[in-house]
Amino acid sequence: MTRILLAEDDQVMREYLTRALEKSGYSVVAVDRGTAALPLIEAERFDLLLSDIVMPEMDGIELAQRASEIAPDMRIMFITGFAAVTLKAGKQVPQARVLSKPFHLRDLVLEVDRLFEMEQVPSRN
Repeated sequence: MTRILLAEDDQVMREYLTRALEKSGYSVVAVDRGTAALPLIEAERFDLLLSDIVMPEMDGIELAQRASEIAPDMRIMFITGFAAVTLKAGKQVPQARVLSKPFHLRDLVLEVDRLFEMEQVPSRN
């Protein structure tokens, strides 16, 4: 099962995203800040870091950069409501995908599915 580490400081958004991803078949561990995510990345394996960019203590960009050093194979996707921050994220973590708020949950799940669809072997009957 694909494991996602979600770092989102807004509790309602965090719970909303967790439920949507779990209903789509993903295993989700959710934390409220980047500094809480780092020890988990060091201790466990995750396939995707899904992070808000603007968070207290450590922003999502710094988290992604440090996570890439610890787990270079982990994919990264940012969620943000700030257009200027989106540009900064694209320059500092070019391999990351960025999804701008507001977005529909269906769009988030489709983006996450796209990240992993190349690993899935299509079944042919």
